[in-house]
Amino acid sequence: MRLGATAAIAATVVVATAVAAAAPPRAGILVPGRSLGGVALGATEAQVRAAWGDRFGRCRACPHPTWYFNQRPFEPKGVGVEFRRGRASALFTLWGPDGWRSSRGLRIGDAAARIGTLHGPVIRVECGGYAALTRKDGRAVTAFYVVDEKVWGFGLMRPGVPACR
Repeated sequence: MRLGATAAIAATVVVATAVAAAAPPRAGILVPGRSLGGVALGATEAQVRAAWGDRFGRCRACPHPTWYFNQRPFEPKGVGVEFRRGRASALFTLWGPDGWRSSRGLRIGDAAARIGTLHGPVIRVECGGYAALTRKDGRAVTAFYVVDEKVWGFGLMRPGVPACR
């Protein structure tokens, strides 16, 4: 019994250490149809906390629980996640964070014309001040956010979840 208690305490310490070390990625990768910044679409709240940590703001006016992880305090750049039924239904970057790219080499700041070249055909959705260039990738929608015809961010969402953030 004593060995079991020691193992349980050790496991708790390992998990607590991992969560304490977790932070929103300073630079991340979009894997179309799969993940953003190391978090998979469909991740639980606990999985998001394990990857990005506990330092996040909650959206008060959003229709679904939405968390914002800022790279630096009081600066808008970072990542966000929306949950439906306790699982990540949308993952998205905020305010064009530096160092982000897609798994095919598209970088924030690149010309929007590179999206089609690297990721194939997209459908443009006007979002008021910016556009989401979207494509269906399996059971997900991948969004490339564009401002002034430059890549400004990335998103990944379940079909039926709005691409405009």
